[in-house]
Amino acid sequence: MLWCLCHTGPLQILITSFLVAVTAFPAYAAPPTESASPGNAGCVGLKGVNSRCRPQETAYHREYFYIGGRYVPYPVLGGNLVYDQLYVEKLIPTGGEVKQPYPLVFFHGGGSAGSVWLQTPDNRKGWASYFLDRGYAVYIVDQTSVGRATQEDLPGYPLRIGSTAEIAQRGFTVPELTNAYPQSQLHTQWPGKGTIGDPIFDAFAAQFIPLTTNLTRQELSMRASGCQLLSLIGPSYLISHSIGALHPILLSDQCPQLVAGNINVEPATIPFQSYTGNATSAVGRTPARPWGLTNTKITYDPPANAPTDLKKLDNETDTPALRSCIYQAEPARKLPQIAKVPYVALTGEASPHITYDQCVVNYLRQAGVKVDWIKLGEIGIHGNGHFSFLEKNNLQIAEVVEKWTKRNKET
Repeated sequence: MLWCLCHTGPLQILITSFLVAVTAFPAYAAPPTESASPGNAGCVGLKGVNSRCRPQETAYHREYFYIGGRYVPYPVLGGNLVYDQLYVEKLIPTGGEVKQPYPLVFFHGGGSAGSVWLQTPDNRKGWASYFLDRGYAVYIVDQTSVGRATQEDLPGYPLRIGSTAEIAQRGFTVPELTNAYPQSQLHTQWPGKGTIGDPIFDAFAAQFIPLTTNLTRQELSMRASGCQLLSLIGPSYLISHSIGALHPILLSDQCPQLVAGNINVEPATIPFQSYTGNATSAVGRTPARPWGLTNTKITYDPPANAPTDLKKLDNETDTPALRSCIYQAEPARKLPQIAKVPYVALTGEASPHITYDQCVVNYLRQAGVKVDWIKLGEIGIHGNGHFSFLEKNNLQIAEVVEKWTKRNKET
């Protein structure tokens, strides 16, 4: 293990690097392995932890780092604590050969950690392995305050429950049973039954972790640590899911020259509001994100000095199939920094997001941002819900993302 305390100007970076080498011992006879494919019930879900189950992930070299942060005196113990650091895993294809010019940085959604990108709940290959197979350098973060970026500043990062199993069923794995919006009946891609007691669902639900309620503090720390990460690895594509899409927006505003593209799987940055539970119509709507897409100030032109400077307009009909949105009143202020970064949103045809992702897309377009919106059903990829990157056709969707990056690079 190597510990390195580095100083860059006023900001101190605590970096922990851990390298693992695997050595073969001829005298040891390994037990026979079994495939972890969905067809082998002995290796599905949590059963895949058994050493007889052959991993489906791609072989890679792994290091981890803590980026950003600052020392803060802690008189109770007569010392200093590190606050606001970001946890980052660096994955490089075995052999160390990186063939693609831009790294990929993955941001998890709410109630989960970066590990969600490694594999699916039924132990199939995840997006990290897909892109490693194609020669990308992959970085996976745990956002400040959660997972392995949990903070010792307990008052500054208070926590709340991330999700319940029932919320996951209604909004993610079997929305067709609740039938809160008509498109839910198209859902076919979740592996397994999607309910409590199914081994795949149980593996999925076990990953839920708390969220911080201090979103302002989290956004400020993610801006600083996120841009510092990009300054160390160079311009990168940012891939996010759900509310994780908030952070690439912040980095596009803060350091757009370091963002090659902003790729968002079902972005939950609904302007000025949240839809509680992801599956209700006309109820459960709460005010959120006073700066439109964020809780902290972003760059508008003409400048907005306070959220009240943003004049809002909501005159749409709200239905279960198509939720109403809040936009800016015309003439709309532009988002000149965010507009420097290519943006794409991907939405599953059976997800609750198919009823309201237009709110994010149209808000950005109104503010002068070039946006591609890929509705998976319209390109022949059917049956996906909110966690499409974990569903049965997850690698087909990863291919769509890769093609978008290549088109973007060419232009």
